[in-house]
Amino acid sequence: MKILRRILIIIILTVVSMNNVQNNIYAKSQTIAENPTRTAVILFSFDDPYISLVRKDLEKIKSKDNVNFTFYDGKRNQNIQNTIIDSVLQSNNYDLLLVNLVNLDRDTVASVVNKAKEKNVPIILFNTVPFDTQPIKSYSKALVISTDAKQSGILQGDLVVKEWNSNKQAMDINDNGTLEYILLKGPENITVTVDRSLYSISTINTAGIKTLEMLSKSCYWDEKCAESSMELLFLRYNGKIGAIISNNDAMAIGAIKALQKYGYNKGDKSKYIRVFGIDGIPEAIDFINKGFMTGTVFQDPTETAEALYAVGMNLVHNQAPLENTNYKFDETGVTIQMPYHEYKK
Repeated sequence: MKILRRILIIIILTVVSMNNVQNNIYAKSQTIAENPTRTAVILFSFDDPYISLVRKDLEKIKSKDNVNFTFYDGKRNQNIQNTIIDSVLQSNNYDLLLVNLVNLDRDTVASVVNKAKEKNVPIILFNTVPFDTQPIKSYSKALVISTDAKQSGILQGDLVVKEWNSNKQAMDINDNGTLEYILLKGPENITVTVDRSLYSISTINTAGIKTLEMLSKSCYWDEKCAESSMELLFLRYNGKIGAIISNNDAMAIGAIKALQKYGYNKGDKSKYIRVFGIDGIPEAIDFINKGFMTGTVFQDPTETAEALYAVGMNLVHNQAPLENTNYKFDETGVTIQMPYHEYKK
């Protein structure tokens, strides 16, 4: 009996010990899960209207979910952004990088991705369309959440076509059956600028509308540049402009503010030049509703922020990037393209 009693005591102690170990393991895993995911969000510029909206939506996620976002301003300068990225990675304080690059050339993309790879930190490039995705493919924890630049151009062109069909007489300034327009562009030789410009105009031409580009001006997404440029262009063409087609809303708004200095686009339909943008920022929506601007194409910043969060958390937790999401990669296999929508009064 004494031997049997000893055996029972040993069994009970073993079971209790195993339960304690399991409870400790569970407690530790719970503690790890409760630690906020530390995320560095490196933006090309704090003053960009659309990027500011994405930032606000990320901050809303931060307030309700177990994630910590720290935002950095690249000030539209790749050298500044490179310094920030180096500092962030060397600190070893972050679990995830969300980067909105200033420059999208292959060397820049490759350099940034390789730095993240060396530290084994997941990285998502967003609101950008790199010319070459090969550097992204070199790292299993890197991907792109981008604008569908082609779609945005097509939808913008479609807005122009609809407006021409409804108000051809007002837009056919020289009564020659041709839409004569000024094109305000983003940075030269990047995919977003090229595709938005190309597909906007090609959509107009495909609809059977002849076009003539009076002048194109690269203003690097900047409102002030567009405003000062349009002040001069309005005088050069004596107001004989059929439309202003802009690669983004900020430049469209700058153009409108220049026109308003000459009494145009202030609500009088007889003194109104059609202006089309892309982004759907609040000021553009307000201008459209007031009749100062014709239309825009927008990508919901909330949808972009949610995609960054969902996919980013998957990468951090070593899950498949698209797990438990409705997102899909495009033909590159590393790019998620966010959809656009039209907005017109």
